[in-house]
Amino acid sequence: MSTTEPLHDAGAPEPSSAPSARNASRSTTPSMFRLLLRDKFATTGAVILVIVLATAAFGPALMGDLATKQNLMFANKAPFDPANGWEYLLGSDSLGRSELARLVVATRTTLLVAIPAVAVSLLVGSLWGVWAGYHRGIRETVSMRIADIIMSFPSLLLAVVVLYVFSPSIANIVLILAITRIPIYLRTARAESAELQSRTFVDAARTFGTRPNAIILRHVIPIVTPTLLTLATLEFCYVMLAESSLSFLGIGIQPPDISWGLLVAQGRQYLQTAWWLSIFPGIAIVVTAIAANMLAAWLRIATDPAQRWRLALPGRKKIITSIRTKESK
Repeated sequence: MSTTEPLHDAGAPEPSSAPSARNASRSTTPSMFRLLLRDKFATTGAVILVIVLATAAFGPALMGDLATKQNLMFANKAPFDPANGWEYLLGSDSLGRSELARLVVATRTTLLVAIPAVAVSLLVGSLWGVWAGYHRGIRETVSMRIADIIMSFPSLLLAVVVLYVFSPSIANIVLILAITRIPIYLRTARAESAELQSRTFVDAARTFGTRPNAIILRHVIPIVTPTLLTLATLEFCYVMLAESSLSFLGIGIQPPDISWGLLVAQGRQYLQTAWWLSIFPGIAIVVTAIAANMLAAWLRIATDPAQRWRLALPGRKKIITSIRTKESK
């Protein structure tokens, strides 16, 4: 009895200390929002994208009439002139329409092409790639050959040919850009799924009789999703630039609809007299693309458990101060 009592006393605090240790580890793990705030570049990119989305959602309802209202008395007015009023803060075009209002309306059109195209290609390519990578065999071979055939044609050139044959509408632009970007997600998802299907937890689920579709939904897709979302953020930049390029060539968005690329194309003949007609839409394209790239770089690290510790580290000065404090003690 004397030998068992100390063992019982020594082991008694363990049940009460274990939850406190777990709670302490949870409290020290910062949330995704705090990790975002620690990265100034990613925070700046996220703020810019939120502003762009808010502009596309609410801007046309507030300034849509100014984008089509013509006033020849204010034709080609220079920007940043307070005497012209806030409507002409960014100047006006040759018909006296507000460049600020047209830029706001064009934001919605650009996002109405970029976001659905990315969403469709992400959904189709990811599910297709995960399915092919998990089952392997002839399914994987056929899927990869189809992806190779699509990728053998330059996506922008293929879009030019298809839109030249068919009418260049928003639906056709979204469809062709989505189809040309599906192989990117397909190949990435296939590689990730093929590597995961031989993992221990997948073998255990298969041993217990779990159906393949249930394994894919419960075990494979949640692990592959962070990588695909990071890729989608980068693809958003490409699709937006592709739409701008098509509109610049005259086979993208057609008047009376306007997009950033179409504004650049319409203002290129006035570069010597009204430079702001092309410069401001071009700046909007560049700033949005850079913001999405900065957010994608942060998202790649934040969603990777093996790399997330880099964002969770305190500042360098805090580390040096803590080391000096420990040495003095």
